[in-house]
Amino acid sequence: MLDIKTYQNKKVLVLGLGMSGVNAARLLNQLGALVTVNDKQKFDDNKAAQALLADGIKVITGSHPIELLDEHFELMVKNPGIPYSNPMVKRAQELQIPIITEPELAYQVSESDWIAVTGSNGKTTTTTLIGLMLNEAGHTAYDAGNIGIPASQVAQKAKANETIVAELSSFQLCGIQTLHPHIAVLTNIYEAHLDWHGDRSHYVAAKMRITMNQTPDDYFVMNWDLPEMHTLAKQSRAQIVPFSRQGAAGARAQLQDGWLCFDDEKLFLAADLQIPGTHNIENALAAIAAAKLAGVDKAAIQAVLSRFSGVKHRIQYVQTLNDRKFYNDSKATNVEAASVAIQAFKQPLVLLAGGLDRHLSMDDLIPLVQAHVRAMITFGETAPLMNAVAQKAGIPYQQTANVKTAVPLAYAASKPGDVILLSPAAASWDQFPNFEVRGDVFIDAVKALAESEEA
Repeated sequence: MLDIKTYQNKKVLVLGLGMSGVNAARLLNQLGALVTVNDKQKFDDNKAAQALLADGIKVITGSHPIELLDEHFELMVKNPGIPYSNPMVKRAQELQIPIITEPELAYQVSESDWIAVTGSNGKTTTTTLIGLMLNEAGHTAYDAGNIGIPASQVAQKAKANETIVAELSSFQLCGIQTLHPHIAVLTNIYEAHLDWHGDRSHYVAAKMRITMNQTPDDYFVMNWDLPEMHTLAKQSRAQIVPFSRQGAAGARAQLQDGWLCFDDEKLFLAADLQIPGTHNIENALAAIAAAKLAGVDKAAIQAVLSRFSGVKHRIQYVQTLNDRKFYNDSKATNVEAASVAIQAFKQPLVLLAGGLDRHLSMDDLIPLVQAHVRAMITFGETAPLMNAVAQKAGIPYQQTANVKTAVPLAYAASKPGDVILLSPAAASWDQFPNFEVRGDVFIDAVKALAESEEA
């Protein structure tokens, strides 16, 4: 870790905790900053705040008091999930207090090269594959960021000859200033998080911040099957490295005659991938491009792709019960991600769907549900919207309280040979703190169902 003096004796406010806030606060404290942490959760229920107070860090909990900003802070490190419309954040902007997110702080202390991955869908799978390929080839790489491992924690241990492979969300990218990946990856852009960003143009602009500090010595890996990328590429100073599943002209990583190729070198048969769906062909191509640019050899790429069976909560196989296969795709927090999952299977589906209502249309699901889904089990705030999808698709549906109660209903609606798929097409925050908890509840419910069937 670089021993920077930037924050010595500077007053810094960390707004919002979670893993990123806790690690940012501790790192800033280590760097000599005068740290204050403000989190809306009450202190008695806030173990993170209690731990930071024990470390000697000033903690204010229970609300976000705007008058706190009268204490002349020189920096705010904002939890990525807190929108810029938040009164505390707006007031900080009025006071011209710089606002960053935790990955920016991590980059400032990092000795390592960075590979950064963003996109509406496929970020985690692509990030994971790149890290595995680098390590398989004998490099030392660490996954970090939105994948669930705070970048500021990883940056403190990663050495100069090692690599940080960071998954970065649009929320995190809004708060970077100097973060400069040598290789950046943009898997795709669809409509997502518009309630947070306000409109699609702001969302796209946030994604494109991943390349804003790149130079002609860097690489920007982009999905050339999406026409929008051809225009967005002009905003980057980096060398554009396109990938394509559909044979787009100029793509360096592409699907050719069933093979995943880079610069026309055949690397791996797409049919031999352990992860289902055409979207995972795209994720593999993006990872191959980044890995090859980082010097990974063919054998390492083949070894990883031959055994990689997916990331938890992303079309994750759970188990088979009486010839029904259960899959957990809790990470499908939008219609596009759920559409990808539905199309990944050839077997008839019983679909579990529902979650936070962001007031977005679900109509794009109708033809897919009609073509692939036997029955739907709906829950959460968007249950009425999901019921309407099922009605328009002409398939049976049942509404229930939550994911846990949905599992036995889905099993009852299924037939041997079916896939029972949790792919909610909505965020989890109406009933769960995050999609991981929602997915774990689903897994536990499947296990409980299996035990009851065996009893």
